[in-house]
Amino acid sequence: MDLMPRKFYLDDIFDDFMPAKKERNMKCDIYEKDGDYHIEMDVPGFKKEDISLEVNDGYLTIKAEKNNEVKEEDEGKNYIRRERSYGKYERSFYLGDLDEDKVEAEFKNGMLEITVPKKDIQTTKKTIEIK
Repeated sequence: MDLMPRKFYLDDIFDDFMPAKKERNMKCDIYEKDGDYHIEMDVPGFKKEDISLEVNDGYLTIKAEKNNEVKEEDEGKNYIRRERSYGKYERSFYLGDLDEDKVEAEFKNGMLEITVPKKDIQTTKKTIEIK
């Protein structure tokens, strides 16, 4: 009988993502710096036009789609092995209450860099009298 927990770390808000088919092809690093969340995602082999980002109900969804096009130069080729994959890839992350207008993304050299500013949550402190 295993009494030890399976996870020894605290879950964070990024662990709550919707499962996506083929997500293993979109590896990413997520970190917090200067009050912003940063996502660095590898999407090699894609062009900027193949990638889209959407924000809906606190979820940031990244989609990349690449079609298997038969090109003229492929005619007459007898492939021995084809490892490059084609298809639709998607990952979603729950970020909670975020300011959609301030999310920034840049795609360079097969890497997508996304900056998500944390939304300022105004908290008010109230002292409660003990009776």
